[in-house]
Amino acid sequence: MPASQSRARARDRNNVLNRAEFLSLNQPPKGAPEPRSSGRKAPGPSAQPPPPGDGARERRQSQQLPEEDCMQLNPSFKGIAFNSLLAIDICMSKRLGVCAGRAASWASARSMVKLIGITGHGIPWIGGTILCLVKSSTLAGQEVLMNLLLALLLDIMTVAGVQKLIKRRGPFESSPSLLDYLTMDVYAFPAGHASRAAMVSKFFLSHLVLAVPLRVLLVLWAFCVGLSRVMIGRHHITDVISGFIIGYFQFRLVELVWMSSNTCQMLISAW
Repeated sequence: MPASQSRARARDRNNVLNRAEFLSLNQPPKGAPEPRSSGRKAPGPSAQPPPPGDGARERRQSQQLPEEDCMQLNPSFKGIAFNSLLAIDICMSKRLGVCAGRAASWASARSMVKLIGITGHGIPWIGGTILCLVKSSTLAGQEVLMNLLLALLLDIMTVAGVQKLIKRRGPFESSPSLLDYLTMDVYAFPAGHASRAAMVSKFFLSHLVLAVPLRVLLVLWAFCVGLSRVMIGRHHITDVISGFIIGYFQFRLVELVWMSSNTCQMLISAW
């Protein structure tokens, strides 16, 4: 035993790594993780157990996730259906926008399609209604024209308010015209031309005696006005459909608040 111990001490003395200049090589680098031991380390006197309420508080916070995070992680069926319909609407609207730009497939027909859309604009309808009201000499005609003017003003204010609230852009990058700025029709939802065409068509069908061919042409005109707004890339399909629905309800509202002949005469005399 003494001989083996002396040999071991001699080996340690002869080992160059035990010299002072090489001692740093035997030390572990700073920041290196300590080797894991299989035994369980007993907590020292400085180690403090966590407060008893922290675990329960963390569990409650993990369970109370924000509603938006829950919707993103687990989207509902309504959200999936809505996003799918929205994607289909955008895709179909872009396909129908054949006159949206100069490089479109029907770019040569863009001027004619825009002219069809102008027939449903609010400024020509309001101007024409006021002109006919000035030229009219019958009480019945003035009553119908005054209520039509009320319906047109209601349409412009309703569409402008909803568009300002929703602020939906069209399927293509297109700047509104000067007439659109005058009637505050600068956004896509709902389509003001479509709502106006539907309201005017229903108004004429209810208060004018028209032959069957004229009735059919009136309905086709309203449909073509809405389609033209999609073809030039100004509105989505759902914008036009919503405009038709809003126009119908505007007509129903005007019917409920229909101004009598005496009221119309009083307004005309005050004007």
